[in-house]
Amino acid sequence: MSELIKVPDIGGGEGEVIEILVQVGDSIEVEQSLVTLESDKASMELPSPKAGVVKAIKVKMGDTLKEGTDLIELDVAGADEAPSQEPAAEEPKAEESSAKQEETPAPAEKPAAKKSESSVQSFNIPDIGDGGAQVIEIMVAKGDRVEAEQSLLTLESDKASMEIPAPAAGVIEAIEVQMDQQVKTGDLMLRMRVEGVAEETEAESAPAPAAKTEDKPAAAPAKEEPAKAPAEEPAPAPVGAPSRSGKKVHAGPAVRKLAREFGIELAEVSGSGPRSRILKEDVQSFVQNVMRKSKDTGGATGGAGIPQVPEVDFSRFGEVELKDMTRLQQVGASNLHRSWLNVPHVTQFDLADISELEDFRKAQKAVAEKAGVKLTVLPFLLKACAHLLREQPNFNVSLAPNGKQLIQKNYVHIGFAVDTPDGLLVAVIRDVDKKSLLELAGEAAELADKARNKKLSANDMQGACFTISSLGHIGGTYFTPIVNTPEVAILGVSRATMQPVWDGKAFEPRLMLPLSLSYDHRAVNGAAAALFTKRLGELLGDIRSMLL
Repeated sequence: MSELIKVPDIGGGEGEVIEILVQVGDSIEVEQSLVTLESDKASMELPSPKAGVVKAIKVKMGDTLKEGTDLIELDVAGADEAPSQEPAAEEPKAEESSAKQEETPAPAEKPAAKKSESSVQSFNIPDIGDGGAQVIEIMVAKGDRVEAEQSLLTLESDKASMEIPAPAAGVIEAIEVQMDQQVKTGDLMLRMRVEGVAEETEAESAPAPAAKTEDKPAAAPAKEEPAKAPAEEPAPAPVGAPSRSGKKVHAGPAVRKLAREFGIELAEVSGSGPRSRILKEDVQSFVQNVMRKSKDTGGATGGAGIPQVPEVDFSRFGEVELKDMTRLQQVGASNLHRSWLNVPHVTQFDLADISELEDFRKAQKAVAEKAGVKLTVLPFLLKACAHLLREQPNFNVSLAPNGKQLIQKNYVHIGFAVDTPDGLLVAVIRDVDKKSLLELAGEAAELADKARNKKLSANDMQGACFTISSLGHIGGTYFTPIVNTPEVAILGVSRATMQPVWDGKAFEPRLMLPLSLSYDHRAVNGAAAALFTKRLGELLGDIRSMLL
């Protein structure tokens, strides 16, 4: 026989039809889901109270349904269930009468509760139907003040996700459930200090399912009881209708659970179901795309998703040979890549007139040879930079890990780049400001020799405050050296050349040294960098000024 199935109790509110799960002619079982509704507080699947064949569907997508609305017409298997309908209809009346008798003493009990202005009371999980649910979100913490009907927990069962509202206003004293815990009706939920009269026992017993006119539907809608709570704040994206971005998404409980397991924001997923409803297949496809993109950008570590250079089969164009990078080259590439991606680089260019310095250097050739060293331009650069690191201490710093502080260094250790057959190495000379030009020349030569013969120790390559990279022996004009983090600046030096310089009356041939100062703009501003190169040019132009 045919039977009209109506919408059961959905918590006194309304829900929008976002999915119809059956079709006319489908044979369905008891408790099989018929439609999915979505409200501001929950998404829920309405189960069938009986088994049979769907004869007609009384709702359509987008309809707003409430308790008692016609849902489907079902051809119920067997007519023996018809007599049971009448007692079921009579039963609630008897229970309602009994309930009224039980409630009559209630007013007499309330004055007794008023004797205390506030008290710590226990609140239990309200009626959520048979089978229980899992705690998937705890929305309050100990010490929080909550208002009546404010959402406390989010539970999820196989059929619905729901928020549990506060039965009264008060302050949370203790939370008695944990994330992922399985709870059932009546379990202790939390303890709360309630001000004024507390009627939590009545609030929990009020939505008793026995007051329904149908035996089976009465149990199912009880699962949605918490949906009565009005939304005082947007529901969290993993379970409620709106996402964190405010965009409303259509997805059932099972899909939302799957998205949470993958850590996915549903608002980012495109739905392929009716009215853009998100299906499990959509979530799985989204995960696959993310994993594919992650693989494609795997070479750009630390680059916040910077795409990797596409792989090219160069053998298509001619004969090729694959050579392994040395370990030193690999380490250097990784360090340079990290520095370039993390440091906001700016480079300041300038020219230094080293005509007099060169004359002095050549004049001291015999003295240097007597001391057993070769006096190059490098010791002069080391000495001048050390002088400036004392004069401009804002270059002798490193950024603290928190990004909000600078670590000021009270020592002056300077590194210089050494080109070796295996790759670039930076050797470090300590306390440069305390050593003479001849001492610096000797130590630089010794460290360079160690670098080329793979004898540099770890201590020889650590602790630099500043680095000098010289290409003077090769040539070129200017270049942009990469800051050797955690330092905040590096000086690039190119080959000095004779250039005509106007002295106010005529052009004079002067030996000019190109300077390229790269710096971390988070720690050093442009004016300071320009002053640094200007002062460096002055010091190199007249080395006697370093004695002042």
